[in-house]
Amino acid sequence: MRRAVRRRLTVLAFLSPWLLGFAAFIGYPMLASLYFSFTSYTLGSAPHWVGLANYRLIFAGDPVFWQSMRNTAWIIGIAVPAKILFALGISVLLVRVRHGLGVYRALLYLPAIVPLVAAGLSFTYLLNADGPLNRLLGALGLGQPLWFSDPNWAKPGLGLLLLWASGNTMIILFAALLDVPRDIYEAATIDGARGWRTFRSVTLPSISPVLYFALLQGVIDGFQYFTQAYVVATSVSADAVLGSPNDSTMFYGTWLYQQAYTYFHLGYASALAWILFVVLSAVTLVLIRVSRRWVYYAGG
Repeated sequence: MRRAVRRRLTVLAFLSPWLLGFAAFIGYPMLASLYFSFTSYTLGSAPHWVGLANYRLIFAGDPVFWQSMRNTAWIIGIAVPAKILFALGISVLLVRVRHGLGVYRALLYLPAIVPLVAAGLSFTYLLNADGPLNRLLGALGLGQPLWFSDPNWAKPGLGLLLLWASGNTMIILFAALLDVPRDIYEAATIDGARGWRTFRSVTLPSISPVLYFALLQGVIDGFQYFTQAYVVATSVSADAVLGSPNDSTMFYGTWLYQQAYTYFHLGYASALAWILFVVLSAVTLVLIRVSRRWVYYAGG
């Protein structure tokens, strides 16, 4: 018994730095925010218990909340799959390159290491109404969208920024394609598979764990989408406000930020944060459950 207790105490002693750090920097803040979500709490006043009032206001009386949810759903449902497909297409092309692969790979990955603020400012300039891209489109006789000044084009502009910075996804998919066993391709060729049939029946199942990881990571990042939308919305013009134009760039993360750090509605922002936590956890569990139907693990 003494030896068992000593072993447990030894294990706890080694774990204590992590346990203390988790309690101080994750556990306590989460419990505190859960309590604040049931209070009326601003920066200059003490928390006042209001029960479910914050949650009722979010779902019944906050139109910006629903707009931010629709914008976030657009990022997750359209931009994230487009980013994965774009990165997969680039990876397939890179696999076929025989000369200068290192150069192409570095150039395609480079945007992924550009700071998000710098990338947002760069795209604000490139996609300006009088910017280089519109001048090029005009020279080709094509339409010239207003991009970040037009509610209908603001999210597609952010989608282009997301595609441009897809280097991380491209690298892991490229590595997965290189890791597909050659003998599987040879067996498929013997069976008469060619082109698209080989890609659909051999390549996609073989890299499905990496595709699943990219999808899961993209969904998590989509729910927390903030920096690019913040930079673009506040830099497109001198009088622009967060979410400009017309809340078309107001994502869930930006609305939560505005409530917490612009309006200082900390109780309301805590409720928004917990809704995000619950929704993200539910979506993640659904993706994990659904992945069993299409993710193939070799030897599993």
